Amino acid sequence: MSKIIIAIHGMGNKPPRKQLSVWWKAAIREGLSNKGKFLFLRFKMVYWASIVHRTPFNPQCIDKDDPSYLKEPYIKSSNVVLKNRDNKIKKRIRKHINDQLEKILYDGDGFSHFNSLTDFVLRHFVKDLAVYYGDPSGDSLSIRDEICRQLADILRKHKRKKILLIAHSMGSIIAWDVLTRYVPEVEIDTFVTIGSPLGIPVVKNHLVADLKASGDASKELRTPENIRGAWKNLADFKDLVAFNADLKNDFLPNRLGVQPEDFFIHNDYESNGNENHHKSYGYLRCPEMSQIISDFLRWKK
Repeated sequence: MSKIIIAIHGMGNKPPRKQLSVWWKAAIREGLSNKGKFLFLRFKMVYWASIVHRTPFNPQCIDKDDPSYLKEPYIKSSNVVLKNRDNKIKKRIRKHINDQLEKILYDGDGFSHFNSLTDFVLRHFVKDLAVYYGDPSGDSLSIRDEICRQLADILRKHKRKKILLIAHSMGSIIAWDVLTRYVPEVEIDTFVTIGSPLGIPVVKNHLVADLKASGDASKELRTPENIRGAWKNLADFKDLVAFNADLKNDFLPNRLGVQPEDFFIHNDYESNGNENHHKSYGYLRCPEMSQIISDFLRWKK
């Protein structure tokens, strides 16, 4: 069976589709090259930024005051060897904070406390998420449906291949919707979420609401049934979007026993001296991602 990596980007405006795809593949190859491996990628990018943002960022623009100026292009890592900076003590501290946060926000019927705070986050912190979950504009398709159909169509097109699906940031929310509601028949061998907000209460509130709307009375989140092999979740400790990154505690296993496996990684992305621990390129080239891709392709160590 042939194999393909399908990727969906996260929130915010992006460079043009072709450029973004080239940079994602470059970041993946960068990580693999540090393992002494070279990769010819069968790779497909799901590009939805144009649905929300009329004009993409222009990588050639040098005017920092121009709205099309791209502040964070793909930049090769300055590290000679990318290292895993896993820290067990930090994991325990972070898990404790996450558990306390959920106790505050969870009311037994979903994460519905502090709805005003939820609205504020949606409007000001994650504007694309507000558009995604907003009411239909009156068009034949809502923006949410239009975005989901893009990923669904590509998954259906490649359904006879073994699929590794990589979803960054808000892309993991879109992927969740598509796998559970649009193409439950398309099998995913390996699902990888990077910098995912699926664990934060404001997002889980929407996931639970969708369950209730579909008639599922359990209100329990679980791994989509069409994820057949593994769900790998990668998060940096300093990535605020993925703050509640212990997805194993939030999603029950599916009937095959597949459940999120959480990996705390070091996202080393930096541009003009500014670190961004949420940036996709840093996730794509980290050792944990390189190992996942290597395992998917069944390369020898």
